[in-house]
Amino acid sequence: MRRTSALALLLLGSLCCHAQTLKLWPGVAPGSETWKQKEQIETNTPIGSVAINIVTPTITAYLPARAKATGTGVIIAPGGAFVALAIDIEGNDVARWLQSKGIAAFVLKYRTIEKRGEGIPRDLNMDEAGKYGMADGIQATKVVRQHAAEWGVAPDRIGFLGFSAGGMVASATLLQQDASARPNFVALIYGAPFGVMPSIPSRLPPVFMAWAQDDPMVLDDITRFYAALKAAGYKPEAHIFSAGGHGFGMRKQGASSDHWIDDFYNWLQMKGYTKHSP
Repeated sequence: MRRTSALALLLLGSLCCHAQTLKLWPGVAPGSETWKQKEQIETNTPIGSVAINIVTPTITAYLPARAKATGTGVIIAPGGAFVALAIDIEGNDVARWLQSKGIAAFVLKYRTIEKRGEGIPRDLNMDEAGKYGMADGIQATKVVRQHAAEWGVAPDRIGFLGFSAGGMVASATLLQQDASARPNFVALIYGAPFGVMPSIPSRLPPVFMAWAQDDPMVLDDITRFYAALKAAGYKPEAHIFSAGGHGFGMRKQGASSDHWIDDFYNWLQMKGYTKHSP
């Protein structure tokens, strides 16, 4: 029995730094049964790899070595206006950084609508386009909790981190009516509800927000959501950078926004999420 346990621990240690991918839904994801688009990964773009036409949502787990693991897990939702995902600078690169700190990271590749041209459609309805990704975000939180013991995370130490449109996905997990299904903390990086402002329920977990004052795309939406949280009696942690634009992710631009992830980690540390769980 001891030899079997030792072998299992050895295997876990050897697999810790290799990403493992899992489908979110059994069978076809509900609501996209008739989708015909083919998923593609565009590499070597100015922001690294970009995923488009996602029909089958997945999570990819980046697990730290057991000896270093804190027991905290973070689900990461990249942005891309629900027509693409910046899967590197707002996903895999973030996951590896957190993994190096002993935090299990789970990159969510949520569903995006079919991309039919360059850029973002002018008439894009964010609530309609985002409903699939938001459902995937809520499901991802359930899946990570279901696999918590297997992945070495505590079910009450699971957070959600979203960028841009991924922030809208994160806000759906935060604002869902079932308080017990919400993440234990949520971080919105230049992201927020970008459509109709949802109601703010009670018993929300701690919220971290970060954005740049020169964001040319979604500054009004972010500040509107921040004000709504404040009006509802919450005190979100807010880091407002003088520069950085939109979509800075893990890029280094020589601006104070380059250090958002350090600020996020410090916030987690203050909340006790960087310590090893009992």
